[in-house]
Amino acid sequence: PSSLHYILGNRPNQYTQAITAVGNVIQDYDSDQLYPAYGFGARLPPTWQVSHQFSLNGNPADPNCHGIGGILAAYHQCINSVQLYGPTNASPIINNVAAMAREAARTQQAKDYYILLLLTDGILTDMAQTIQGIISASELPMSVIIVGIGDADFTDMERLDGDDKVLSMGGRKAKRDIVQFVPFADFKNGSSARLAAHVLKEIPQQVCDMYNDVMHVGPMFQPFQGPMS
Repeated sequence: PSSLHYILGNRPNQYTQAITAVGNVIQDYDSDQLYPAYGFGARLPPTWQVSHQFSLNGNPADPNCHGIGGILAAYHQCINSVQLYGPTNASPIINNVAAMAREAARTQQAKDYYILLLLTDGILTDMAQTIQGIISASELPMSVIIVGIGDADFTDMERLDGDDKVLSMGGRKAKRDIVQFVPFADFKNGSSARLAAHVLKEIPQQVCDMYNDVMHVGPMFQPFQGPMS
């Protein structure tokens, strides 16, 4: 019951609340309603070896879940069959999504844009690799939304969100800001619409920056910069 993944009856935990709030907005922009969903940081049956990237639905060959309901169902099934285990490494999943985005960007009429929703209740133990992965991904059609679950010290997550300073490491700089970090604790007592608005508020600008400044595919509309409720 002390785990943030604990689910009491039909009462949603913070993970399912975040998935539902963000997913209900993003799903309107996805035509096939198929979402690859992964977990990280767990021992998997039957060998119980630690994995830093595994399919929530238990099918490594096809990690896609149908709709937000499919993601939630896979999450519920997964959380009852794996043993959560550290360390907390995010770079494998970031690099995996980057590989998908890189393949999409190779097409002559690249139109797919990838959004990785990353939920974590711990401090990343592969911060250097995560930074390098984000810097590499900054030239690809993708964004990373990080939602911090619980009351951990998320100072490093704020660093990944390059609002005030371009993310850099080892002489490499990100082409653009692709990360939005939101601590769920700031919104858990508010409406899901308010959470979704803050989680997604930077995505329109990040999409425009990608196609205008990185891919140079011609002028796109500029996102509306209205007040945020």
